[in-house]
Amino acid sequence: MEALAEVSLAGLTLQAWYTILVIVLMVIALVKDLARTDYVLLGGLGLVLIAGIVTPQEAFAGFSNPAVLTVASLFVVAEAVHRTDSLRFMDGFLFSRSAKPARALPPFMLTTAGLSAFLNNTPVVAMLIPRVQDWSERVGLSPSKTLIPLSYAAILGGLITLLGTSTNIVVSGLLEDHGLPPLQMFELTWVGLPAAIAVILFFVLGGHRLLPGGSVATANAEAVGGEYFFELRVRSDAAMVGKTVEAVGLRALGDAYLVRVLRSGRAQEARPDMTLVGGDILSFSGSKSTLKKLLERDGLETVVASVSTNEEHRAPLFEAVVAPSSKLVGKTLKEIAFRESYGGVVVAIGRQAEVIQKSLGGTIIQPGDLLVVESNREFHHRWSRDRDEFYLVSRIKGGSRIQAAGRAPVALLIMAAMVVSAAMNWLPLVTAAFAAALGMIVTRCLRGRQAQAAVDVKVLVVIAAALGIGRAVENVGLSDLLAGALVGSLMPLGTIAVMVGLYVCTNVLTELITHKAAAVLMIPVALAAALESGVDAKAFALVVAVGAAASFITPIGYQTNLMVMSAGGYRYRDFFRIGLPVSLLVMAVAVTMIYLVFV
Repeated sequence: MEALAEVSLAGLTLQAWYTILVIVLMVIALVKDLARTDYVLLGGLGLVLIAGIVTPQEAFAGFSNPAVLTVASLFVVAEAVHRTDSLRFMDGFLFSRSAKPARALPPFMLTTAGLSAFLNNTPVVAMLIPRVQDWSERVGLSPSKTLIPLSYAAILGGLITLLGTSTNIVVSGLLEDHGLPPLQMFELTWVGLPAAIAVILFFVLGGHRLLPGGSVATANAEAVGGEYFFELRVRSDAAMVGKTVEAVGLRALGDAYLVRVLRSGRAQEARPDMTLVGGDILSFSGSKSTLKKLLERDGLETVVASVSTNEEHRAPLFEAVVAPSSKLVGKTLKEIAFRESYGGVVVAIGRQAEVIQKSLGGTIIQPGDLLVVESNREFHHRWSRDRDEFYLVSRIKGGSRIQAAGRAPVALLIMAAMVVSAAMNWLPLVTAAFAAALGMIVTRCLRGRQAQAAVDVKVLVVIAAALGIGRAVENVGLSDLLAGALVGSLMPLGTIAVMVGLYVCTNVLTELITHKAAAVLMIPVALAAALESGVDAKAFALVVAVGAAASFITPIGYQTNLMVMSAGGYRYRDFFRIGLPVSLLVMAVAVTMIYLVFV
């Protein structure tokens, strides 16, 4: 198809208007979850390619960009560290014995930020959620007081080094593509470390009061209000048949309650004097611990046939957080045929936004729902890396299986060698990361098949496609236009005002689309604005890097936020209440430090 003619219209060419339309359609598709992120960006790339706005070389150059290989290699390194349980020795640094948030939060937030500075923050959060939950229960602190801080600490840790998040690596690669020096390993430390410390101090000095919950008792009380909804059926040969609800101890359950009884297709109120009949389906609302106890009770069984062949040795339970792009969203478990499609049985649904009224199989699944799934280990192996279906899959008892624990020192040594060689400029980052990934496989810290499964191909496609779309934005002059508008309107107020405007634009965009795509689209604008305002391009590039990664206000803006949403019993308003001041604080610290150090 011939390139669109460059016809001027209101100061913009037809190609520019066409590119704007493509970007708007992409944003709408991403906000409404009409398709997977990688499909949306590939579609957008195809549209600008067909229109001749980018050449085939420009469109597909992103797939050979060193940033893509670097991110892929870091996925392998992070998975090897996880598989070898290399970070268990840090439990002593992570967890305080105090139940007071002001004392308990700093140790594990600092340690989490430190880990996320060198490892992808998603596996870090996945590894730590079960440990934080166990620690919270042990010291008597509500998980709702700890899990948002866990996510925020991981996000902030990603801003401390070049390795911290793939967004940093993409920004560094874009600087190189424009003939500018790439980011060095610890240049971001000037920004990320003060921001992390400021947020931790914010929580210590009173910010923790904005978090819901206050104790384990409070958390249990909230659980009764609907943290988990689950159904169990009374077996026809059960000893409890013919006895009342109160007599068999199903009335006073402490942190759960019997909501209703479904008998012969009709829902009835669960009265204490109700006599149980074989086949009754009992609907409960309550805590995970009560669910596990009831599953072990003789005479009760799951409504859908269990995957266990031996009732005395039930299959393990897993928690799975539903991603916005999952094919489960908007459908019921019956409609999707969950057992056949996913290889497991959903025994409970955790949701905080509302009390579930329908049956388990008839409940429409929403993003962020936490499914408790009974299945075998293959469920974890198959779905733990599919971020389009589940943001988190973890075993409820004991976490995921550690298969190479004896090689933990080797994995840590390889990771340390990668960091040092890149930081000292002995090797380019892409070379160091690739060598480390190969080292993990050669030393059997990770098997080849596990390494292949660890690489999230969809993330790589998003990065590569976004780079091509970013080139289109430059080719049609949109980056220069937006930069001119930004500098022209804000430069009279000073350079800091321009930096704040650039940060806000990037941060809003990252809440609408992915943070990687937001960074790619805003970097050309930042570089053009830097040229027009006479400021070092690296300063404005850092503003974009931080603005793209610092997503705190909504649970869907960053996947670690969605991972902790159901596990901590949070609602959307909880993220807004605590995330808004944190976001403003991070912006103030980041802009100030970038101005002082790099301008």
